[in-house]
Amino acid sequence: MFQKNIGTEKAWQKIKHYCAYQERNHTETKEKLYSFGLYKQEVEELMSRLIGENYLNEERYAIAFAGGKFRMKQWGRVKIKYELQQKRVSTYCIKKAMSAIEEKDYEDSLQRLAKAKLATLKTEKNIYITKTKLRNYLMQKGYEPALIAPILNVL
Repeated sequence: MFQKNIGTEKAWQKIKHYCAYQERNHTETKEKLYSFGLYKQEVEELMSRLIGENYLNEERYAIAFAGGKFRMKQWGRVKIKYELQQKRVSTYCIKKAMSAIEEKDYEDSLQRLAKAKLATLKTEKNIYITKTKLRNYLMQKGYEPALIAPILNVL
């Protein structure tokens, strides 16, 4: 996997395109620069240049990531937060991303998911099994137990 050093100018052109194409976090950008065979000093130099020229912004990345996963995959805050932590995003940026998700949209999404899952569980006779399956599904999606409980109590 280690590649011959391609030089900072060529790496700069490639990494600019890489970051402009879609939002990236610092960790994956650093890994990409190292994959070009660059040395630590060159990587640090290019990283600060990317941040300085606003190609790289971790807060913007976290908000885009959280918004995308919430809208497209209906993930809950727990799962989004976990994924951002896995990508080594700072706690501050994670908090910013979580606050960017509208509370009303979040609750509506949870209600829609619960309704859709309940429709698939219509054949289940035992109410406790239905509740367990629904709770497990919603928790797997990353929703908080405190928000799931009222939905289960209505059943």
